[in-house]
Amino acid sequence: MRYESADFTLSIMKVAFVQLEPKFGDIKTNVDKAIAMMKSTAAELYVLPELFSTGYVFVSREEAFSLAERPGQENAFSALANFALRSNSGIVFGFAEKALEGLFNSCAFIDGKNPPAIYRKLHLFYKEKEIFLPGIGKLQIIQHKDARIGMMVCFDWIFPEVCRNLALTGAQIICHPANLVMPYCQQAMITRSLENRVFAITANRIGKEDREGQVCHFTGQSQITDYRGNVLYRSSANKEEIFAADINATEADNKDVNEFNNLWRDRRIGFD
Repeated sequence: MRYESADFTLSIMKVAFVQLEPKFGDIKTNVDKAIAMMKSTAAELYVLPELFSTGYVFVSREEAFSLAERPGQENAFSALANFALRSNSGIVFGFAEKALEGLFNSCAFIDGKNPPAIYRKLHLFYKEKEIFLPGIGKLQIIQHKDARIGMMVCFDWIFPEVCRNLALTGAQIICHPANLVMPYCQQAMITRSLENRVFAITANRIGKEDREGQVCHFTGQSQITDYRGNVLYRSSANKEEIFAADINATEADNKDVNEFNNLWRDRRIGFD
């Protein structure tokens, strides 16, 4: 929706994260839960956690492959596309991607109208390297209604080049599905937003997975940060929750820090 004034056009979008605890290996239950949560809170853009439909701790590549999906063809895609179409929304969600090249830890943007946009996680964390291939290729910007969004997955947060590249390419909103186990990311995403003047939506999961001695405790605390690095809302560490906020994505196009400093004009590169 748009609000007009004599001086400027204000374009407001309602964006949301979904924080939940997936049941390992039960794609239908996890997708149904996510859709029920989204039905409870209207938004134009939803972000779900990394690998939300399958769970995280795979004991082998073969197990991960058995639960992986081909974009647009299987369980999570079909159900989420139908919901997105009915609700006139866009959804970013993490999934295990089955592809000709191999297995990827990916996320997708889907709106039920256009083919899914897929991003493959560039920076694999810990034992993910034994399961998935790292993504390759250029980062992409997706136009959704009046906003330009970019995607990254979980551990990509620790490499500032990902957010910077997306921002330089025009992203106003960074969608960040995550399965965080370290305590640093939520604070770091404040910096990612501040240093690029972009909005960021980190959708994390909660709970614990203990599979054949591999134990992961997930930190929750999903959050939305604005282009000035303010935390608009941060959830609890241990409760399922959905939260939506109204943002003006076009504010992220203003890279002025003050009347003398502009993030893009003041960049000094190539000095190494």
